[in-house]
Amino acid sequence: MKYTVLLTAPYMIPFVDRFKSVFDQYGIELIVPDVHERMEEEDLLKYAGQFDGAICGDDRYTKRVISACAPRLKVISKWGTGIDSIDASACSRYEIKIGRTLNAFTLPVADTVLGYILAFARRQPWMDSEMKSGKWEKIPGKALSECTLGVIGVGNIGKAVTRRAKAFEMKVFGNDIIEIDPVFVEETGIEMTDLQSLLSQSDFVSINCDLNRTSHHLMNSDTFALMKPNAVLINSARGPIVDEKALIVALQKAQIAGAALDVFEHEPLPLNSPLLKMDNVMLAPHNSNSSPAAWERVHWNTIRNLLDGLGIQYLYTDFTEYP
Repeated sequence: MKYTVLLTAPYMIPFVDRFKSVFDQYGIELIVPDVHERMEEEDLLKYAGQFDGAICGDDRYTKRVISACAPRLKVISKWGTGIDSIDASACSRYEIKIGRTLNAFTLPVADTVLGYILAFARRQPWMDSEMKSGKWEKIPGKALSECTLGVIGVGNIGKAVTRRAKAFEMKVFGNDIIEIDPVFVEETGIEMTDLQSLLSQSDFVSINCDLNRTSHHLMNSDTFALMKPNAVLINSARGPIVDEKALIVALQKAQIAGAALDVFEHEPLPLNSPLLKMDNVMLAPHNSNSSPAAWERVHWNTIRNLLDGLGIQYLYTDFTEYP
């Protein structure tokens, strides 16, 4: 039997020729559009009814898209972990399976968070800039052991961030909507607390929670007002968890000292965003997942999830490059 698959995962498209033999072996023909960051609702609707499965990134598989693609669409295989851009309820209604790779980018994302903490604490980017402009100026920094970190969302990534911070002898507060394993709490010494206490005591606040109804605009004008004026916000999770307009105001009014952002409410970040002109903000283009080893694992697992969703029996020996 032949299948048609819409492949729109931007991290996988450049390497798709590597996997062509696997797709050919299982009778899969690919539709590969030109994708920069993601496919929006209207982009996906152009292909409605044309494909049996999908390999996607953060594409907007809304209720409208799902209903238009059903009943032919059988599976959406997400390249990565987060599925907040996929309407899971609509998929369930139309019996469309959703595949993803849990714990896909825990280590590189946690490393990114620690990198931002070190950069702001030790002030290297700013000293480098001053030196290259001809100034010999000693900008005061802090040791991480003098700092407190607040981790919002103590899942796999939040735990990895905590372990890294504790290795630098930071005091760590944690907040989550579910109970955290007492063994982890005992192991790391993280102090679980309410959001208000975390924000009011932390020098660095790292957002590592999922995007859902409870976390949308979790960081807003009210929560920014709770933070210390010397605090730095780090978001490597999802852009809409932070009310970007409120963040800009908080930075402009010096309610907080800085921000490090890998994700944004609208991606790519609009070129007229005030964030691009702020010296106390570090920005990255949604790239904290960067890791050759992690990407390789996700490539192969995404294909396996696709085959599972299409009901295709496959041999594990076909995936010996990354079992």
